Amino acid sequence: MTDTIAGVDIGGTTTQVALCGEDLGVLDRVEVPTPASVGGAAMVGAALDAVRLLLGRTGARLLGVGVGAAGVVDARAGRILVASDSFRGWAGFEVTVAVEEALGVPAFLDNDVNAFLRGETAAGAVAGEPDVLGLTLGTGVGGALWLDGALYEGPHGAAGEIGHVPGFGDLPCTCGGRGHLETLASGRAIAARYGERTGRAGGAREVAEAAGRGDPDALAVYETAGAAVARALLVTAGLLDVTTVVVGGGVSRSWALVEPSIGRALAAEPPVSGRPVRVLPALLDGDAVAVGAAARARAELGAGPGAEAGGVDGGVTEFRQGRPKD
Repeated sequence: MTDTIAGVDIGGTTTQVALCGEDLGVLDRVEVPTPASVGGAAMVGAALDAVRLLLGRTGARLLGVGVGAAGVVDARAGRILVASDSFRGWAGFEVTVAVEEALGVPAFLDNDVNAFLRGETAAGAVAGEPDVLGLTLGTGVGGALWLDGALYEGPHGAAGEIGHVPGFGDLPCTCGGRGHLETLASGRAIAARYGERTGRAGGAREVAEAAGRGDPDALAVYETAGAAVARALLVTAGLLDVTTVVVGGGVSRSWALVEPSIGRALAAEPPVSGRPVRVLPALLDGDAVAVGAAARARAELGAGPGAEAGGVDGGVTEFRQGRPKD
C-alpha cells in the first residue's frame, strides 16, 4: 500500500487536490469547483470529498494533509484571518481543525503563495535553490521569500509581499493603497490598462491574444507590466541579495509576452552585487500550490510518507495521530 500526503489548493474558482508520494511526485489529482459563495464548511467539505475520491481511486494510505489557501492565514493556528469579498464565511474559519476531525490525520495550512514557493523549491523550477523570491502574477500579485533553504515569513507574516509595495505610479490598488506593483502587473491590471488605452473590455486572456496578433496597445501594456516586475526584482536583489526568481500565476502563462521586457529592464540596470537576476517560469504549473502544501505537511510530520504513522486508507480512519508541537 502506498503512503501519501494530500496537497490541497483552495482557490476562488476551483480547488485542486493532489496525492503526493515520498518524492512529492503527483500520483493522482482532481479538480473540483470551489463553493466560495456557500461558506468555509462547504469549501473544506468539497476538498475533503476530493481527497476521499482520490484515496478510493488509488487505494493509498493518507498520512497527512497540507492546505494552501487564498487570503491571509495564521499558519500556526491553522485558520483563515482575512479573505476577499468573493469568499463567504472564510475569514476566521478553522481549516486544520475541520480537516483533522474529518480525516483523522494531521493537517497544516499555508497561504497559497507561500505554498507555491514551497512547491517550486521542493520539486519545481528552483528545486534545491537556497535563496529565491517567488512571484505569482494572477488576478493579483503575490510574493514569498525562501531564504537559506527555508520559507521566510517575517515577524508579521508578510515577508515577500512585493505586490503591495508602493512606488509603481499612482493608480489605485484593490487593497486600498496606490501605486502598487499589482496595479500594473496583475491579470486584472493588464485588462484594465488595455481597456483604458482602447476602450475595449475583456480579460487578460483577450489582451494576450491581441498581443499575439501584434496589437500595439496590448504589447505596450505587457511592456509596462514586465518593466514593473523587473523593478520589483531589482529592489529585492538590492535589499536581500536574492537574484533567483520563480514566476507563476495566470499571467506567467503568457511568458513570451512578459519575459522580453523583464530582460531588457534587468539588462539596463543590473543589481548592485553585479550578479545577474535569474528569472524562471514555474515548472509545476497548476500543481505548484498543492505540491507545496504537501511539502509543508511532509516537513511538519518530520520524516516523510514512509515513516511509521497512522493514516486514512480509502477513507477509513486507522487511528488519530497527534500534531507535532509548534
